[in-house]
Amino acid sequence: MRTKEKCFQAKTIEEAKMLAAQEFDVALEEIEFEVIEQPKKGIFGIAKADAKVKATYTLGKAEIAANYIRTILDKMNIENASVEITYVDGGAVLDIVSDGMGVIIGRRGETLDALQYLASLACNKGDSEYFRITVDSCGYREKRKKTLEDLANKIAKKVAKTGRTSTLEPMNPYERRIIHSSVANVEGVTSRSQGEDPYRKVIIRSTNKKPRYNKDNRDRRGGRKPRPQKQSSDVFMTSFEKEYQRKKAPEITADDKNEKNYDVGLFEKLDI
Repeated sequence: MRTKEKCFQAKTIEEAKMLAAQEFDVALEEIEFEVIEQPKKGIFGIAKADAKVKATYTLGKAEIAANYIRTILDKMNIENASVEITYVDGGAVLDIVSDGMGVIIGRRGETLDALQYLASLACNKGDSEYFRITVDSCGYREKRKKTLEDLANKIAKKVAKTGRTSTLEPMNPYERRIIHSSVANVEGVTSRSQGEDPYRKVIIRSTNKKPRYNKDNRDRRGGRKPRPQKQSSDVFMTSFEKEYQRKKAPEITADDKNEKNYDVGLFEKLDI
């Protein structure tokens, strides 16, 4: 926190206090006053000396962040810009109102995120208690949140249906929290962050088990049906029929007796 001190003079103490409130641009209740000199009246009630008060104002972290942003906007030559402070639990929201909204927001809110990061560093410097600063402009944060929720819901349903993992583009921590929160509402999928900032991204994957390959269902996926195997007729033959159909050795004729040997079957010879 930072402190501002200044002395103010006026005909009355009340007028001096009003000058201090106008100078610090805060309510009277936020300023501590110390009366240094009382107004002195001369003859006929004419004021002889003005009242003098010492005003002390301690800037809160939200005011420090707002003043820091005003300084940057001046350096960016953005005219007619104002910063409105709204206090929330554990921090404050700084809403920038200006005609140059596109320049302040930047591509996908990158300039707005940079202002938020720098303002947070400025107000939390040297203090162990963290004060959350959110910088917005013309309701951009709420619109971006709705867009991310719709995107996460659409991709999560697609992953649950196809089973294919999907990787989103790099996002800041605030946007990744929105994605994780939306994915948690879709059954059958899960999400996790991977990588290092500023390239850290969200990965959405299915939690359903992949179906096993089944030969009987090949035709459902466009494949060929397995051909039925032909059963051999030997299965239904008796041992007598098998023996009858077996290839027999050729009969020995009179001409063959003069030969020394002759072939029998395919594998052996018979000596005569």
